[in-house]
Formats: sequence, C-alpha cells, structure tokens
Amino acid sequence: MSDSSRNSAAGAGWGAAEPGEYKRLLPPRVQKISWLDPRTLWAARNGVLASWFGDPTGRTRSRWVAQREAAGAPADKVIRREETDRFSFMVIGDTGEGDEPQYAVVPGFLKVSQETDFAVVASDVIYPVGGADDYDSKFFRPYQDYRAPLYAIPGNHDWYEDLGAFMRVFCDDAPPLAPEPAPRPLTRAWLRSLLWHRPRPGDGQRLDQARELRSDAAQRSVQPGPYWAIDAGPIRIVGIDTGLLGTLDAEQGAWLREVSKDPRPKILITGSPLYVDGEHHPCPIDGGGSVDDVVRDPAHRYVAAIGGDIHNYQRYPVDVDGRTVQYIVSGGGGAFMHATHTIPRVDIGGVTERDFRCYPLRGDSLAFYGRLYGRRLRMRRFFTLTEEEGLAVVAERLGITPVRSPGGPVRVTRRMRLVASLLGAGGRPERTSRFRLPVRKIYTQLFSPSSVTYSPPFFKCFLRVDVTPEAIRLRCHAATGNRAQEIDPPIEDEITIPLI
Repeated sequence: MSDSSRNSAAGAGWGAAEPGEYKRLLPPRVQKISWLDPRTLWAARNGVLASWFGDPTGRTRSRWVAQREAAGAPADKVIRREETDRFSFMVIGDTGEGDEPQYAVVPGFLKVSQETDFAVVASDVIYPVGGADDYDSKFFRPYQDYRAPLYAIPGNHDWYEDLGAFMRVFCDDAPPLAPEPAPRPLTRAWLRSLLWHRPRPGDGQRLDQARELRSDAAQRSVQPGPYWAIDAGPIRIVGIDTGLLGTLDAEQGAWLREVSKDPRPKILITGSPLYVDGEHHPCPIDGGGSVDDVVRDPAHRYVAAIGGDIHNYQRYPVDVDGRTVQYIVSGGGGAFMHATHTIPRVDIGGVTERDFRCYPLRGDSLAFYGRLYGRRLRMRRFFTLTEEEGLAVVAERLGITPVRSPGGPVRVTRRMRLVASLLGAGGRPERTSRFRLPVRKIYTQLFSPSSVTYSPPFFKCFLRVDVTPEAIRLRCHAATGNRAQEIDPPIEDEITIPLI
C-alpha cells in the first residue's frame, strides 16, 4: 500500500513525481472555467437572486416530482436494487469542471471502483450552471469506463438552470416543465424573473450523442426525481436535494421523515454537509425542524451523513446520545480545492482535533496556496512555504502536534506566521478575533474559487463504501494527479461503522 499524505510528503504528491496518465483522457478542447470572470459570475447569479428575492426551488422541485410521478415513477421515490447482503459503492462529489483536476481523479477512481455495484455523485455534477451541453465533457466522457450505474443528487450549480439538464440526464429524459404564469408586476417574484438565468436556446443538442459514451445496459440508471432512496442489501441510502440555498422544502421534508422510518441502518447523502469547517449546519426544513433532527433520531438509525458542496474531505465522528454518527464532507471530486488550512481548531459536537480528519492536511493546503499566490502576485520568495513549513506553522497556530513528521527541524519564523495570517489560516478558538471569521469566510468564497492549477498535486478525493450485514467500511482515497497515486490511490482516512 502506498504512503498517504499523513505518512510522507511524497504520499501527498509533493516533489519531482512522475505526472499521471490522466491527460490522455482529456477531450481535444478543454474549456477552463474562471471564477473571477464576470461572465461566469453573472451566469451563476441565481443563488444570489434567490437569497434576495425569495427561493423558488421548492415550488420548481415539487413540479418536477409531480411530473415524474405522472410518468410512472414510484411515489415513495425508492430505488430497489438487487444487491446481496455484501456489496460496494462509490461516492464522489462536486465533479464537473471538465478540466485537468477533474480528469486527474478518473484513473484512481476507476481502479478503486472495480467490482463496485454503483456510484453516487454528491452535489454539483456540472459547473458552472448545470448546462446540458456541458454533460459531454464533464460527465459522460470522464466516467465512460465506469461499468455500473451512476446516481446523483443535484447541488446548487445544477439548479442554476432550474434543474432541466439534470432531470434529462438522470430522470429518464424528463421533458421541460410547462411555463408558470407570469408573476404580478413590481413584486419580488417579478423582479427575480426579470434577472433569472435560463438555459441558452438550443442547449442540449449534443446530449443524445454524449449519452453514447455511457450507453451500455449495465451503466443505465433511472432516478424517480432529484431526491430518492436506494434500498441495497442491508442498508438504505437516502439522497436529499438541498437546492440553491441549502434548505429543504416542506414536501421533501415530509418525505424524508417518512422514508427514514424504515428499520434498516441508513446513510444520508446531501448536497450541503451538516458539519463543515468546524461548524454545525443542521439544514432547516420549511415549516420547522431540520435534516439533522431526522439524522439524530435514534429510531431512524442513521450511521453517517455525507455531504458535498465544499471541495475537500472532512470527517466529524459525533456522539449522539451514546451512538456515533459519522458526519463527512466529500466534495473533492474534481472542482477547485476549498482550503482546509482555514479550518480553526476543531471543538464541536464533542469532536476535538484528536478525532477530526481532513484532506488535504491543513499544512499541505497552506503550502499549496502559498505557492499559488506567490506565483500570481510575483512574490514567490515571500509567500512560498515548503510542505514542512506549512505543517509546522499550522501546528503552532492550532496548538497541536504536526500530523506528518517533518524531515528535519523546522523553525517557525515571523515571515511564515505572517504568510499564514494573510492566507487565512485558522487558529485556536480562544485566540480568534472578530476579524478572523470574516477573513476566513472571504477566503473561502473569494480566494478558493480562483485556486485551480493545472499541474499536480491536485489534492482530490473520492470514497469507496463496502457494506456487509455486520459493518460498513468507508475509505477516502486521494487523487493527486501523480502516477504513483494513480497506480495505488492512497487511503487518507478509513473507518469501520458497526451495524449490529
């Protein structure tokens, strides 16, 4: 088994490593997304509009669900598979930018996924706005050699064109929704409709041709809608659609409570993680209550909740009335990397630094961003930190022992501390100023989306989940873009969840 980032710098992908074979998988023309391009930001405006003028996704989702039920989809939205009591599946989140970092995940994903029964894409299948013509290079082409069904739950980016392309691809080529009556003039809904982003005329003309890349009968999957449950072997997997703003409408909330009454152990797959960046986000349900209320109810037997949206890996083993629920962030499937070095010292829900896991390691994240902005600002000598220096300064700020032992003694200097501060590195809660939280939020929202690089290490990840009647084994595998990690994808985290 190859080293992981927790064992060595080479295992993290640093050094003069041999690049992987992923570039041969790339389409002839790669259209790179710039999240600093005003045109991209304008096309992705619907989330902001929903927060200003009211979120229409609950009503739109209800119409999609009604259309699918009228077409014969099961009303309980349960996909009943025929797996034995022992089976395996993959989880990969926030995939579709269609560039080198996404394709760098594919070789390792295909190797680890051998003999798995299906896979789930957890949030944001397609960037930037979920357009139908983007599915060719950002979904069908990269996963054409995965020989099993792929299910998905939409993320906020899939909703930027009212979910039309997502429904066509995953829900039996669902036809477009009939137009709604025009809203009354001068209302909030009217203002929203004037500015709302909609699909381009003719979008999706290449979709039928793209489907041929995953046309084998063994790859076929049909979902009852944007949210669903999968009954497989001894467990039930529940996927929920958190829309544009990370909430559930009342109709979906009622379904979640009902489908959770099944006596089997359950895993929740959600577009918005419930624990992330050292914070608790329970995900409100319209009309009262939250998704986490449902997960915490012992009668529902949830053992894990896996969310996308944030583009890295995090795990919080939370004690809930004497039982452990694994809250996981798994959004490192291909999109730009959200920094982990901005995560403060963890102390939430009974989870401390001793129990918390993340990938990339905070020190590697800080070194990655230091090198990135050193190049971009032409201040390499100031911003650049070695991987050992990144680990050391993060450990000092958090008051912890470095996760990976450095190759030799590292003295933390004033420059290193200043670089860590400028790049938003987290610290101990008792030392967190009022200034720190806004800086961390700004860093996550502004700097991380501009962090895409096109050379390794990429610090991507995906999950393999192996299920038996006795236990669930969950492994987080890394994808750096280097050949060594393609041949033998490192295991960055591994847990066994008992079912009996």
